[in-house]
Amino acid sequence: MRSRLEIKIRALLERYFPERRLFLRSDNDTRFIRLKPSTQLVAFMGLTFIVSWTIISTAILLMDSIGSGNFREQARRDQQTYELRLNAMSLERDARTEEALAAQDRFNTALQQISVMQSQLLNSETRRRELETGIGVIQATLRRTMKERETALRETTPPDQEVSGKQATRLTNPPLANDMLNILSIALAETAQQRDKVIASAEVALQAAEEIRLDLALMEEKNDQIFRQLEDAMTVSVEPLTKMFSAAGLDAKSMMEEVRRGYRGQGGPMMPISFSTKGGEITKEAIRANRLLDQMDQLNMYRIAAETAPFANPLKSAFRYTSGFGTRWGRMHKGTDFAAKYGTPIYATADGIVVHSDWLSGYGRLIKIKHEFGIETRFAHLAKIRVKKGQRVSRGERIGDMGNSGRSTGTHLHYEVRVNGRAVNPMTFIKAGRDVF
Repeated sequence: MRSRLEIKIRALLERYFPERRLFLRSDNDTRFIRLKPSTQLVAFMGLTFIVSWTIISTAILLMDSIGSGNFREQARRDQQTYELRLNAMSLERDARTEEALAAQDRFNTALQQISVMQSQLLNSETRRRELETGIGVIQATLRRTMKERETALRETTPPDQEVSGKQATRLTNPPLANDMLNILSIALAETAQQRDKVIASAEVALQAAEEIRLDLALMEEKNDQIFRQLEDAMTVSVEPLTKMFSAAGLDAKSMMEEVRRGYRGQGGPMMPISFSTKGGEITKEAIRANRLLDQMDQLNMYRIAAETAPFANPLKSAFRYTSGFGTRWGRMHKGTDFAAKYGTPIYATADGIVVHSDWLSGYGRLIKIKHEFGIETRFAHLAKIRVKKGQRVSRGERIGDMGNSGRSTGTHLHYEVRVNGRAVNPMTFIKAGRDVF
């Protein structure tokens, strides 16, 4: 049975792969190589495998290139959309800040006007009381004068010339008494007119004070609405940045303290702004305004910290990831590999100072950049270095070209991020920055 199976297999192989001989002829001799059917089958299968593997690898490479290109375009569009939104929010925040300052000025002007009107009202009230006191004195003086006049008339009339009560009432008043009565009447009339004017002025002042009180209430409501919008805008702006630093494994609080220590010069961009409350009671508006200004100062510090931390991508053109951070072939791979065409531009991922730009054993042509907060980035296996040691570079500045130098199996970039000398996953920073920016 076994021999029959072998015979059938050999017959099938000879049918499709007949035995062939390859003759090799020289000047003195002729030799041939015998190609058995099994050998031809093995060669055919090997060739088929190589062709299939080539086709599949090419298809995968094309799909990865297309996918990475679409992913980069989408990330770029998301970044542009977020930048436009952040710029719009910044403009709106500035407008709300200007409105808040203008409202504060109007509020202070209204308070000054109220103080002036209150002073005028108090003066008017004081004047009215003085006039009432004067009227009382004049009335008392008039009554006393009338009594003295009657007493003087009784004393100057002789006893034998006394007449009845009706005749006494017909006696004419002396000229001096009539003049005194006319003067007192005129004074009383003028006093009454002044009193009426003071009362009218007081009523007008009270009405104006009520209108100012209503204006102040409307202004406070508008200010409260402006403050709420500003507080919401600051919350939307600050929270994503806090999440970005937390996702990158950085302590946002310590970074803010270090930025504050590094940018504490008076008159600089980090000079804190606040409303003065000296000489008066601290109002709720002043407290909220100072809180907003503190958040704006915090947002500015976040911006400075984000510029000095490597949240950007070292490549701006199409690429694919070929190896990630972690154990590889039994050894620790301390970075991420990006594969692209030979000579692809490499860019700095954050502001910093170049501390190494030369050949270094297995790294080949290597660039080391030192950043703030104890962070260092490394760019290895380069074809060309475009920066020098000690040079200060900015985020997005071209520093070299992708190559295949050092211990490398193909053209790629080996990108490392180290925090206080310890290697961390670079994709943590790149993904955190991509989610925010």
